Amino acid sequence: MGFGRIRRHPRSAPRRGSVLPRVDTHVGPRYSVVIPAFNEQAYLGACLASLAAQDYPGAFEVIVVDNNSTDDTAVIAAAAGATVVVEPEQGVCQARQRGTEAAQGEIVISTDADTTFTPGWLSGIDAAFARHPGAVAVAGPCHFVGAPRWGILYSTLLFGMVSLVNRVTGRVVYVSATNIAFRKNVWTGYDTRLTQGGDELDLLRRLQAAGEVVFDSTNPTRTSSRRLDEGLLYNVAVTFFYYYLFGYALNRTFRRPVLGTAPAFRRSGDRGPGMVTGPPARSWRVARAAFLIEDQPPG
Repeated sequence: MGFGRIRRHPRSAPRRGSVLPRVDTHVGPRYSVVIPAFNEQAYLGACLASLAAQDYPGAFEVIVVDNNSTDDTAVIAAAAGATVVVEPEQGVCQARQRGTEAAQGEIVISTDADTTFTPGWLSGIDAAFARHPGAVAVAGPCHFVGAPRWGILYSTLLFGMVSLVNRVTGRVVYVSATNIAFRKNVWTGYDTRLTQGGDELDLLRRLQAAGEVVFDSTNPTRTSSRRLDEGLLYNVAVTFFYYYLFGYALNRTFRRPVLGTAPAFRRSGDRGPGMVTGPPARSWRVARAAFLIEDQPPG
């Protein structure tokens, strides 16, 4: 099925009667949006609500991979009409692997539960594939929401550099796992031995071996800045150099997870983007007020 339990009106307040079409089970959706989620009740509602507001005219499916959550992540996902699958082995690469395996779409889109999207985001991805019919993947930048100045500068410089290198050389040197779409028929799987970088650097390496990867600098996602809360020094020295670069190189060299994943940035009382904590019905209410969501009738 598509993300068809959602009533929406593109680029404006939702109104009744505007229902996403169901996917023909004999044809299937063109796009599958895969979202790994570990204790994401504070952010997931806003993520799914922004997907419900997409102006893409076709049907698409949304898959939320519950990676051992102990909160109401799965409840929120099911209430929004997403397909919920479970991955018991902890790890983002494992969760993305499970979600991509379950995807029915011709094109799989990787993103995150603490990320939101402008209404034209999916249409922008579709337009990029139309402009580059031979491309195996389309990627875009990611901007932090509510970030300190250094965090805003970091993402601006990073993706500015990626865009510049791409224009000069035609190569994409980095992709964000919050914003990359790829054809499933060229996907060879995530390397689940890589606790860091497997869903970005290693995925990019595999996709470029299969064909053209397009970088669209005009179609960003917006993700939470919670990972920046530890400050500039921690993020540069620990998160980036130790866990990401060193961990990726070490684990790939030894072909096993020598260095584990970076700690998850979850805090008690994390309210997320306009969300409230508490029972699942109350947690979902804020996003539901903005984008009307109904359960699909049985049958």
